[in-house]
Amino acid sequence: MLRCAGRFRLYAESGVRDIWDIWGGVINDREAELDQWFRAEVAATTPGSPRPLQEAIDATGLTGQRCAELFDAQAASRHLDLAARRLTREGHGFYSIGSSGHEGNVVVAAALRVTDPALLHYRSGAFFVHRARQVPGLDPIRDVMLGVAAAAADPISGGRHKVFGSKPAHVIPQTSTIASHLPRAVGLAFAIERAAHLRLRSEWPADSVVVCSFGDASANHSTAAGAINTAVHTAHQNVPIPILFVCEDNGLGISVPTPRTWIEQAYGSRPGLAWFDADGADLSAALATASAAAEYVRAHRKPAFLRLRTVRLLGHAGSDVESAYRRPAEIAADLRRDPVTATARLLIATGVRTPAEVNARYDEIAEQVAKAAESAWNEPKLASAAAVIAPLAPARPTVVRTDALRSTPEGDRNGSNGSKRSANTVPVHSDSDSGETAGSGEQLTLAQAVNQTLAQLLTRDPDVLVFGEDVGRKGGVYGVTKGLQQSFGVRRVFDTLLDEQSVLGTALGAALAGFVPIPEIQYLAYVHNAEDQLRGEAATLSFFSGGRYRNPVVVRIAGLAYQKGFGGHFHNDNSIAALRDIPGLVIAAPARADDAAAMLRTCVSAARVDGRVCVFLEPIALYHTRDLYRAGDGAWLAPISGVRHADIGRARVHGTGAHLTIVSFANGVPMSLRVARRLAADGIHARVLDLRWLSPLPLEDLLDNARATGRVLIADETRRSGGVSEAVCTALLDAGFDGRLARVTSADSFVPLGPAASTVLLDEAAIESAARALLAAPAPR
Repeated sequence: MLRCAGRFRLYAESGVRDIWDIWGGVINDREAELDQWFRAEVAATTPGSPRPLQEAIDATGLTGQRCAELFDAQAASRHLDLAARRLTREGHGFYSIGSSGHEGNVVVAAALRVTDPALLHYRSGAFFVHRARQVPGLDPIRDVMLGVAAAAADPISGGRHKVFGSKPAHVIPQTSTIASHLPRAVGLAFAIERAAHLRLRSEWPADSVVVCSFGDASANHSTAAGAINTAVHTAHQNVPIPILFVCEDNGLGISVPTPRTWIEQAYGSRPGLAWFDADGADLSAALATASAAAEYVRAHRKPAFLRLRTVRLLGHAGSDVESAYRRPAEIAADLRRDPVTATARLLIATGVRTPAEVNARYDEIAEQVAKAAESAWNEPKLASAAAVIAPLAPARPTVVRTDALRSTPEGDRNGSNGSKRSANTVPVHSDSDSGETAGSGEQLTLAQAVNQTLAQLLTRDPDVLVFGEDVGRKGGVYGVTKGLQQSFGVRRVFDTLLDEQSVLGTALGAALAGFVPIPEIQYLAYVHNAEDQLRGEAATLSFFSGGRYRNPVVVRIAGLAYQKGFGGHFHNDNSIAALRDIPGLVIAAPARADDAAAMLRTCVSAARVDGRVCVFLEPIALYHTRDLYRAGDGAWLAPISGVRHADIGRARVHGTGAHLTIVSFANGVPMSLRVARRLAADGIHARVLDLRWLSPLPLEDLLDNARATGRVLIADETRRSGGVSEAVCTALLDAGFDGRLARVTSADSFVPLGPAASTVLLDEAAIESAARALLAAPAPR
């Protein structure tokens, strides 16, 4: 293949005007048609009288200079789309969705400050180009082409995904599918001013406006509806929510039409949501409307909705053939509303540029893109699994341990923690590694340990927030957060509305604003309503940004089964397979008070230090458990003094029995300990290995204790299919364990209401029976 730039010069010198001949090969009809339309319209536009660039060209005050700058960004976005399609066809680029027809979104970038955080739709290319060009040293053309080519030099994702993102330009990378980024955007808008009030360091000024763009089809998704509802609901309570929702309405969701008036009907008259409407093909009017929307949000600190009417040119994506589902008249009508062509006509008609100058500038930008494309496809790609997954799970255990052992606020943070101490607050006052705290020698239940540890963390660090449905005034359904709001105030501990997507989105946005949020999901079954906020948003942000953006979050989830007299499936849920499948996610499952305290502190430190996303799974049935072997023995209580840290991925061993290792976690641990005591009465000595961490699994401790006895029974309260025991068995076999191995689990069933639950859940009788069977079996040869 001839080199792109040289081919461009060859055709330019020969007078060939079809820019898409520069790379040779078969010309795509739609791309050629779009280019020919642009050139024909430019040639047909009557030039206006020449005028100085700094002079306003209309009543809105738009100058010729600014109009030319915005045209440059629109043309660059267009040529980037066409280059991406060409690269993909020739095997040098990879799947990407273009912005052609949406270039009117450049006005949104022009209406905002560079420091206003932006979470962008995948068609907001012109916004990205114009925003990035305002930051010295950035080259958006090269950056986008590196992403298209999946080059390791891509400055945002490092070749992992094609996204619009830039740390210096304050563009937070999003996949932006099905509006999944809207809850995070609302959370960030909520947290920006809260961070300023608490005097936390944040990269965004207190008067920032968060902008979030998405498509008209996504506006129908429950994620979008929930996020916008959360913004309005929160603002209704006079809480600042400075967010500008931008719906880029092209009237299509891949092939499914959106009714022309639907977005306005759905959002145009909603109380508490300011409505703005603009035609993306009319640069001047759209800029005036976008500026008014941005000024409204900045001044009033309330949400606004800007519907930007656009068209979609060249189909949904590179492989989409829109003629299969759209009539030629519809495609032609969209072409007549091409925003790049419209801006070119505006430049010519107002005397800013001549047709020849517009075409020359258009071709000059095409050459810049061609050169960037050639350079990008020659860049090295990620070449190893280690390189790909590097941002997923950074681990600095020594630094995490140091942070967990701290007794004073982090040194580089400033200001008051905003707490209002009362008698039930337990301040940390010791600087020693022993972790002694006031009153910490008391024997505590698991729930009490979590409560006191949260109080310690809130006292120590102003960046910690605790929130969720019922966690504030009520103190949680099980009293775990009781007294915290009274002690630390509603800015640090607060109730949310009933929407798990918004709870997690608030956490993800607050994490960006400088907090270490600890949101609560009331029951494990409810997290499945919002799982994509963990999988598609929280876990991927570091991946798609090469670690430049992180999600320091600890999600507390009350879960698992064995509640008495209350429950059914939604309150007794033992399914965690979907969580364990998320790359980089840390899952903690403490069984008793001392572990709960240490592991919670470690999770918070891992979030703060390494940006880890942690799920802290609290077994409901063990919240208030006091006894282990007999009524009144208090053997399941424990003090939390001296237990301020527990290494991620390290298990806890109970006993030194040499005959059998019982591997379990959470509710299975006290059951296994009782079984071990009964076995001991018969001269069979078993040790119980509490996994504690379900991801990553404590492989070293697991293998050591398996080999110590040669017989392993996994007592798994989750389901047989997709449960934890499958992973434990696999880990042992992969490591070469050749001893006896068995597992006993709950059934592949939802948990029913009442006594029937005992028919499907793991119990002590099943553990004991399986243990005796395993011990009776002959050792493998």
